[in-house]
Amino acid sequence: MKKLESREDVELLVNSFYDKVVKDGEIGFFFNEVAKVDWDKHLPKMYAFWESVLFGQMSYKGNPMRAHFPINEIQAMEQKHFDRWLKLWTATVDEHFTGENADQAIYKAENIAKLMAFKMDLARRL
Repeated sequence: MKKLESREDVELLVNSFYDKVVKDGEIGFFFNEVAKVDWDKHLPKMYAFWESVLFGQMSYKGNPMRAHFPINEIQAMEQKHFDRWLKLWTATVDEHFTGENADQAIYKAENIAKLMAFKMDLARRL
């Protein structure tokens, strides 16, 4: 196992994660059918996002919360969906990496999942 320490590592992590996501029976439909993700555009954004989150590179420009609200209006993004997202993310990190940044990738994803689930639920109630 190697340490998570470069942009190339982030790309491996993100690509491996989304390989799982698109095939997943619980959350894959959000990406494949609801959002109809353009992977050529989405993946570079996710590389930049996680590079910023993990290494402070500030390469990500965007608002991930705002990007998810329209999807939530079409199909409710519920706690169980974020739990599944986190489970797939954690498994992917654990398959490829070890060390402090790997631990941080999981810790930060836990916080992101909690916040996203809370905000999506709140948006549905308003």
